[in-house]
Amino acid sequence: MMLVKDILRIKGGQIFSIAPDALLPQAVGLMVERDIGSLLVMEKGKMTGLLTFREVLAAVNRHRGDIHEVRVEEVMVMEPICANPDESADHMRTIMTDQHIRYLPIMENGALIGVLSFHDVAKAALRAVNFENKLLKQYIKDWPEGDKAS
Repeated sequence: MMLVKDILRIKGGQIFSIAPDALLPQAVGLMVERDIGSLLVMEKGKMTGLLTFREVLAAVNRHRGDIHEVRVEEVMVMEPICANPDESADHMRTIMTDQHIRYLPIMENGALIGVLSFHDVAKAALRAVNFENKLLKQYIKDWPEGDKAS
């Protein structure tokens, strides 16, 4: 069974963050520059929220395109749902699907250790299936001659 920490190990624990009082265009610039869909909102070393492209687009719509004076804290998701590294990947996938969220901060003993996207989860699942498929093919290939069904 694959765990959240297994997916995080594959992806890496790099965290991209921004301050809550930063202006939204700065957040957009960082997201575009890093080719990421979310930023953790951090203040004094603690997560205060999560900003994803969904909140950015909603702000663009609400402010009719003029987001130059909008602060991250005005549009971020406060108290985002988080996962634990020891939870199963299946459980995490269920949370993400049921709650309609694409980005999930991972917390361990109150400390932020990474963020996983739905893409990260799908990529890890695909790797696991490909590995299992390879093992099954090798097993079938090495099947003793006398035991093959005809």
